[in-house]
Amino acid sequence: MKILVLGAGAIGAYYGARLIQAGADVTFAVRPKRKRSIEASGLRVKSVLGDFQSDVSLVDSSNIPGKYDLVVLSCKTYDLEQAIEAIAPTVHAGAAVLPFLNGRSAYDLLDRQFGRDKIIGGVAYIATMMSDDGAIEHLGDTDTVIVGARSPGMQDLVQRFHGVLSQSPGRRSISPNVDQALWDKWAMISASALMCCLIRGTVGEIMATREGAALMSQAIHECTEVARRSGFELSREVIDQIRGRLLDRESRWAPSMMRDIEAGLHKLEADAIVGDMAARAHALDIPAVLTSAAYANLQVYMARKASGRTASR
Repeated sequence: MKILVLGAGAIGAYYGARLIQAGADVTFAVRPKRKRSIEASGLRVKSVLGDFQSDVSLVDSSNIPGKYDLVVLSCKTYDLEQAIEAIAPTVHAGAAVLPFLNGRSAYDLLDRQFGRDKIIGGVAYIATMMSDDGAIEHLGDTDTVIVGARSPGMQDLVQRFHGVLSQSPGRRSISPNVDQALWDKWAMISASALMCCLIRGTVGEIMATREGAALMSQAIHECTEVARRSGFELSREVIDQIRGRLLDRESRWAPSMMRDIEAGLHKLEADAIVGDMAARAHALDIPAVLTSAAYANLQVYMARKASGRTASR
């Protein structure tokens, strides 16, 4: 199976490495700076599930040659339009697209650009980050991937991809209703992101406060209600799993957007993860005060970063 991975960031590099280990023909389309870094040191992944270090096939993301069966798309949502421009020739030449992106707005945009029948559904539950030296670090031991066809014509390709990825460590499954799986993850990520970014704490730190459990429960309710009213009601099992994870008093986990804030990054996935949830709640007349407050908080953070301002004392 010939696979193009756009980018070699935390998610793309990790799963690209696992696909190589599983025997896939993988090429990474990267920007010049990242290309030079990988050429100098190889692609490196550090994980309790097994390390990886090797030279890999690289092309410039501004000019991608050749034909591929599949494009794995793992950019940040704020870079999606640029990513679409980069992969458009490859998709028009016959490749399908597998996004590992948070939220639903990315799928809406990809469907409009390439057609739903070209876009496979993909959900990854994993925590990874790129260290200062360019290596990818897998945080913890969770690695779960769910894929699924969103049109009948993609079922064979999904089976083939799953067959390859299943040769790597981690939990791999095919969902008969991958759009529901996408909503399941978005509800969890949005609830955790809006709370952790608003309060500026980990799940456990929030649970240690007097009102933490009530506020987190409200965040979960707002996000799952948007899913329900949108036609994607979460099962009781999934809701219980979300509550178990986000109401865990011992948890030291925080979503990646919280880690991005702690790192002082200027760009966040706030619009796609929290802002879109708030917009859909508003359109459905669902009271979502906590979601809206968190999104306002994130907008202020991004505006200050963009202008170079800091909070006044």
